[in-house]
Amino acid sequence: MQQKIYHPDEHNFPIDQVDKDALYVMEKLKNAGYTAYLVGGSVRDLLLRKTPKDFDISTSAKPEEVKKVFRNCLLIGRRFRLAHVRFGRKIIEVATFRSGDIASDSLIIRDNEWGTPEEDALRRDFTINGLLYDPFNNTIIDFVDGYADLKRGRLRTIGQPYLRFKQDPVRMIRLLKFQARFGFDIDDEAKIALAECRGDIVKSAPARVLEELLRMLESGAARSFFSLITHHGLLQLIFPALGEFLETAAGEDIYQYLQEVDTTFHQPHQPLLDRTILLACLTFPSFEKRLKTRFLDRDKLPHLGEIQNEAFILLDELFPPLCRLPRRLKYGLASILVSQYRLTPFEKKKQHRFRIPTDPDFPLAIKFLEIRATIEPGLQMVWEEWQEILVSPDHPLPRRRRRQRKKRPPSSRPADGDAS
Repeated sequence: MQQKIYHPDEHNFPIDQVDKDALYVMEKLKNAGYTAYLVGGSVRDLLLRKTPKDFDISTSAKPEEVKKVFRNCLLIGRRFRLAHVRFGRKIIEVATFRSGDIASDSLIIRDNEWGTPEEDALRRDFTINGLLYDPFNNTIIDFVDGYADLKRGRLRTIGQPYLRFKQDPVRMIRLLKFQARFGFDIDDEAKIALAECRGDIVKSAPARVLEELLRMLESGAARSFFSLITHHGLLQLIFPALGEFLETAAGEDIYQYLQEVDTTFHQPHQPLLDRTILLACLTFPSFEKRLKTRFLDRDKLPHLGEIQNEAFILLDELFPPLCRLPRRLKYGLASILVSQYRLTPFEKKKQHRFRIPTDPDFPLAIKFLEIRATIEPGLQMVWEEWQEILVSPDHPLPRRRRRQRKKRPPSSRPADGDAS
């Protein structure tokens, strides 16, 4: 494709909204003799007048050369070598221009072949993500006709979609992710390829799939995304039990939770909900149905120990080996699910005595109860009572235990100058 350059009178890019530290990184790289551009999602989002989650930079400098320019730099990754330039808790990600074979259907295993700005743009997934911004000339550089697609609201792969999905099946999830977030139309060729390649999603790295799904729970477009990924049959391959549940009438309960998270609990300048709470929105309706089938339909009230056992059995069913939850998320999610039956027990006691358990995740359970109360107004008073107890100075919150690090013996410590 022919390179196109859009000047300020054509693009109206809001440079004043670019992170100052990102501008500093690009300026310092340029002064060191390298090329550096703002790339990817931040360029796309700013052109759409949305707030970027982060500001990524691509440069002609190799990772080790970036590290020499910035003392506050850490190199990470093997499959995809990156430089993280740190500013306190904030990280500016810097990647070297890469090349890739977009005409191959081989699964990408390593991605550390350096290239030119054009090659770097061509190896990206969708045209709307292939734009580069040059802050020194205030221009948009476009090798893939991404600017026109952005204006038209069209999702189109860079290269043949069938080959691109074979190379990296996670791109199919990302395609639906962008459709959910922006409401764009999918290119006809990409639609056909999505149907033909969806079975390859099981070849994806589990951590990448799970991270994409968790990010969409945080995105403000969770309901739309999970509706799309279920409609196209991808969720049924990743999470068979969850996909099956969403296709039933009872699955509408999950969509109600996701809708509340998107509208009520995802507002500008509001902190993101903890991921365990978001996962509870996906799993609590299944958990309710399971307990009803296992116990209430048999006129038997379960105790908390039985409820906990059922929670772990359910989570193993909902999150199979392809996307097994990390231990921290699994145990935190189980705690939230089980705690709902401490907060709203099956059997109503006449004189219920409020007591905060020693579980450090209990405040998250009360936050999830707040979401339940927005869907079931009858729970509003219960949530308010527990919220008052939670903030009361007479009921101190349990603290998380910190694991003490084992001290290494003196002989195993690196000598001065050996540490990387």
